[in-house]
Amino acid sequence: MDKRNKMQAEKHLTGTLILSVFTAVLGFFQYGYSLGVINAPQKVIEAHYGRVLGITPLDRYAPNVSEEDGASTTAPWFGTEGTPAPPGDSAEDPAASSHILTMYWSLSVSVFAIGGMVSSFTVGWIGDRLGRVKAMLVVNVLSIAGNLLMGLSKFGPSHILIIAGRAVTGLYCGLSSGLVPMYVSEVSPTALRGALGTLHQLAIVTGILISQVLGLDFLLGNDEMWPLLLGLSGVAALLQFFLLLLCPESPRYLYIKLGKVEEAKKSLKRLRGNCDPMKEIAEMEKEKQEAASEKKVSIKQLFTSSKYRQAVIVALMVQISQQFSGINAIFYYSTNIFERAGVGQPVYATIGVGVVNTIFTVISVFLVEKAGRRSLFLTGLMGMLVSAVAMTVGLVLLSQFAWMSYVSMVAIFLFVIFFEVGPGPIPWFIVAELFSQGPRPAAIAVAGFCNWACNFIVGMCFQYIADLCGPYVFAIFAALLLVFFLFAYFRVPETKGKSFEEIAAVFRRKKLPAKTMTELEELQRSEQA
Repeated sequence: MDKRNKMQAEKHLTGTLILSVFTAVLGFFQYGYSLGVINAPQKVIEAHYGRVLGITPLDRYAPNVSEEDGASTTAPWFGTEGTPAPPGDSAEDPAASSHILTMYWSLSVSVFAIGGMVSSFTVGWIGDRLGRVKAMLVVNVLSIAGNLLMGLSKFGPSHILIIAGRAVTGLYCGLSSGLVPMYVSEVSPTALRGALGTLHQLAIVTGILISQVLGLDFLLGNDEMWPLLLGLSGVAALLQFFLLLLCPESPRYLYIKLGKVEEAKKSLKRLRGNCDPMKEIAEMEKEKQEAASEKKVSIKQLFTSSKYRQAVIVALMVQISQQFSGINAIFYYSTNIFERAGVGQPVYATIGVGVVNTIFTVISVFLVEKAGRRSLFLTGLMGMLVSAVAMTVGLVLLSQFAWMSYVSMVAIFLFVIFFEVGPGPIPWFIVAELFSQGPRPAAIAVAGFCNWACNFIVGMCFQYIADLCGPYVFAIFAALLLVFFLFAYFRVPETKGKSFEEIAAVFRRKKLPAKTMTELEELQRSEQA
């Protein structure tokens, strides 16, 4: 069976399909680039903010190593020898200067997520109104505009232009993060849907890695070139815009939403080559009838109906656990954390994290199809929990034992690896598996909003919490990870290979989780038999 599926998948993997999927996931590449690009040039941009605002940065923003050594961010709670940094000598009130710069910097980081929150609710509407391809074309205007604002920020009030540019780019990414999976899942053949559906995570980490490399001081992460660094993902937006003109519209959208049978057949022939499209047309007809028979569920009904309550709680918790696990703290502030850990070349260590992130994302594509969602999710959360504890111990004891810097560094790498095993990719697609056609659009909109909201909270608050808690900051994430692990163990069902009816039946049973999982495993064995 596996061999037949593999041959069928290879048969359906056409040049047009590859082009269409590659073009679509460029949207997630921009999302990843926007996540990572703000990290490396932090010190340079903060210094520029200080000049624009007439504020002299405090000595606590001085790096632990010289700029020639490659450090490009700061160490808020450690001085050069792991002791509290001395107050600054500026004429301004040091506390006021610190708070103003921290506020503008935190807002520059986190406003990106506000844009995502606002636009995430409109994904379904714009995708149905304009079509998948045309919608992706239109929203690219937001990306180009946002990147222009950041790229030209030196010619005006830079802090305002950067914040505005990241907000507009966030609007684009919020729409793109819904439109891209929608399009990719609809153009992919069944045998390839799982593998192609996880490529968005690979695009994200590739974007993060490229932004980290370009953010090196001798490339674009310096005082002259940082505006170009911030605005460079506009190139990917332009590339996506022109490539989308070559991509066929989703055949499922054409058939199910518009009822255009002949156009759907033409689109399928472009995507599948010489294969007979009638089998997939028959599947679409069945899906169309099921969608017509199932009433569309509103967001209000999603929360008020007891039928969906448990599934909604699970959908929201997997999103919260992804963001509040602490991974975005590492993406946004990894160079900063390495510097506090005593690493001599923190920027290069951050790039190492990006490389590891990318490698294990590729591995996770295969793991997700081989192992169950639930087991990978639990493994990832527990691994991140242990890594967060080790990171905390390393940072706390660094002033007493120099070798603790290695403990912190290894812990960060392991933290990222375990994130990509489960909590990274799984929340993106498990929500669609938890809900049938009727409640699915509302559930995806709510889950997307929750994900972006948590992203914003972490980006806005982490710097303040880090200043307040010092080396104990990741102990907070460790406690949260323990809560997420316990919730997942008792509440998150296995969805791999299950129908919506089977998953709904699990939520209806009010029995012990162990028995629930046994029943699911028996269902899976019976299907395989």
